[in-house]
Amino acid sequence: MARVKELPDLVTEFTDLAKEYVRERTVEPAKKLGRLGGYGLAAAIMFVLAALFLGIAATRTLIRVLPDGAIWSGLGYFLGMLTLLAVTGFVGWRASK
Repeated sequence: MARVKELPDLVTEFTDLAKEYVRERTVEPAKKLGRLGGYGLAAAIMFVLAALFLGIAATRTLIRVLPDGAIWSGLGYFLGMLTLLAVTGFVGWRASK
């Protein structure tokens, strides 16, 4: 059994070991997880921007292919919207499987 004089040293050693264990088992993995989460968020933002720009480009191309006129321009926007909704629905359907 520990003597009374050794007790403060043992308590200090215990707290140091506990702090090291907590840092090693929780803080460092949390930092790594946060870094990976940041990369995932950045990738998601890039995918959203790419989809937005591709949708705009497809709609503008569709409007350019259709004849001139306000009705045809509106039809181009409507067809572009339907196409984007169809693609979004397909991606959602495939992601849920």
